Amino acid sequence: MNSKFVLWSVIKNLSFNKYLFILLQFLFFYNVALQAQWTKTNGPYGGAVYCFAGIDTSIFAGTIGSGVFLSTNNGTTWSAVNNGLSGYSLDVYSLAVSGTNLFAGTREGVYLSMNNGTNWIAVKNGLNISATVWSLAVNGTNIFAGTDYFGVYLSTNNGTSWSAVNNGLTNTSAYALAISGTNIYAGTNGSGVFLSTNNGTSWTAVNNGLNNTWVWSLAVIGTNLFAGTIHNRGVYRSTDNGTSWSLVNIGITSPDVNAFAVSGTNLFAGTSGGLYRSTDDGNSWAEVNSGFTYSSIRSLSIIGANLYAGNGVGIYISTNNGTNWTEINNGLNSSDINFLTDIGTKLFAGTPGGLFLSTDDGTSWAEVGNGLPKHINTLVAIGTNLFTALNYGDGVYRSTDNGISWAKVDNGLPNTYLYSLAVSGTNLFAGTSNGIYLSTNNGNTWIEVNNGFDKSLVTAFAVSGTNLLAGTGSGVYLSTNNGTSWTLVDGLLEFSRILTFAVSGTNLFAGSSDGHIILSTNNGANWTNIDNGLIGFPGSVLTVSATKIFAGTSYAGLWNRSLSEFTGITGQANNLLQNFTLSQNYPNPFNPVTTINYSLPNAGNVKLTVYNSIGSKVVTIVNEYKPAGNYSVQFNGSNLASGIYLYRLESGIFSDTKKFILLK
Repeated sequence: MNSKFVLWSVIKNLSFNKYLFILLQFLFFYNVALQAQWTKTNGPYGGAVYCFAGIDTSIFAGTIGSGVFLSTNNGTTWSAVNNGLSGYSLDVYSLAVSGTNLFAGTREGVYLSMNNGTNWIAVKNGLNISATVWSLAVNGTNIFAGTDYFGVYLSTNNGTSWSAVNNGLTNTSAYALAISGTNIYAGTNGSGVFLSTNNGTSWTAVNNGLNNTWVWSLAVIGTNLFAGTIHNRGVYRSTDNGTSWSLVNIGITSPDVNAFAVSGTNLFAGTSGGLYRSTDDGNSWAEVNSGFTYSSIRSLSIIGANLYAGNGVGIYISTNNGTNWTEINNGLNSSDINFLTDIGTKLFAGTPGGLFLSTDDGTSWAEVGNGLPKHINTLVAIGTNLFTALNYGDGVYRSTDNGISWAKVDNGLPNTYLYSLAVSGTNLFAGTSNGIYLSTNNGNTWIEVNNGFDKSLVTAFAVSGTNLLAGTGSGVYLSTNNGTSWTLVDGLLEFSRILTFAVSGTNLFAGSSDGHIILSTNNGANWTNIDNGLIGFPGSVLTVSATKIFAGTSYAGLWNRSLSEFTGITGQANNLLQNFTLSQNYPNPFNPVTTINYSLPNAGNVKLTVYNSIGSKVVTIVNEYKPAGNYSVQFNGSNLASGIYLYRLESGIFSDTKKFILLK
């Protein structure tokens, strides 16, 4: 899934030379495939903020999934400046300034703006086409780009052309770059820090004393070089150009360091648990999080006298070296979408920031639900009544005035930790951590309906005609009699927990916890993967309008696709997937090495990537062209903390994800 606009080109691999009708099938499906794509809607805006840059009074913020935003008033207001950016180039991991030129490192290489972000052009001649640019650094007329898998590139002509400069760089995942005089440092994902004294012509590892070699950030203050590491190791300092290192973590309690920023003698470290400041070259640290509502810091920058920090919620500003913070997100609303529901011509989106309403198919949004708690799981309607389920024990709420006011209605619900709601006629169903409950009087009273159901956590419902389906961690259950009895249908055994359903005619769509969007046309007996072209770890949010299916993602906002694209495709896609497999790793759980097997029905570019449990990429294991065949690869998790991880295989139209457990 390295392009948003993905053709269903695998259909061209059909063997159609024997029979004419197969050729005609091919032509039909190929014509449909040319129009098949997911596209991003205009809001709700925002995304995780990964980087900053400043040109005079202009401040630029790079986000994941929503591109570049510009503020000309110290962050009070923001506007998107993305003309020329699209698809995966809207995933902006790094920004750098050279004179009046602004460079953006994206998932699709490097882009250049010469007019304060008004327009962007691709400048990636010589860059590997699969390279994600994690870091950028400018040294005079030289521009360096650090990539996720292909090492460091150098441009001496403002990005017009690039050449790889990796001699001696034994790890080509360069997540951080820093420049001190004539020294250039590269922080890598697993092999520590490398030094070049000749503009990248050659590199030497400088890791003596650096006990953690997963370096995601670098900073320079005078003669001190700082390395920020992950996996709970914290900050290291070198006073001799990287020849030796010492740990400087006193006062840091969350030592996964994602970003650094320098302001005079102040060094700021953004970590998974908040922001820290050192005024004595790292010898001691103090927490400076006053004003933050979300503690995972992903980016930092100093522009003038202001300190900016970006996290999963948005952007914050401090004018007093981090003592206090103010949220500055006007025009940069949350894109972490919890659910989507369409009711008539109204489309509702639930986010960590509250409930939003669109009346134009997602083109524009307005916040509704004044006074309703923010942590909303789902929303349904019976006539003019709106119902929402809230977690954290807040139960079910009802609104009779289009969301303006709400009242709690949970009499008879013994467990008010609710995760899903569904409507079938005048019947309202609630999915809880202890099974399914039914109300026949608009939520005033509830009764238990669990005959044949194992009372596992119900995370999603779907109503298709007279059929009611419940998605759980142990499979999908079907009821054909309004919940009186339930039967387990096992067409989803290869997928993880079902998080959401959406129905359009005979098409049943489902989103799973391993980041898949899948389609069934026979009430769950068989399924087809249809998430090709989506980014941002989809699977938790789905809804359909009259003409479109909408998918919300973990960090890349809202996407849509025409429902007409699914006519006639499902059966053919199922046949094509028969020889594409991603096997469960063995052993599982593992410590620290495990084996992953996979099979490819066709030659093509293959990417095998490991993600953590929240969908952030940890490492890319495979990223290359491979012929059709069976493959086996070993993964070593010695540098990772114990926990649940995901591994995802992508090749052309095909993708699959599985979970594995590292247990040390």
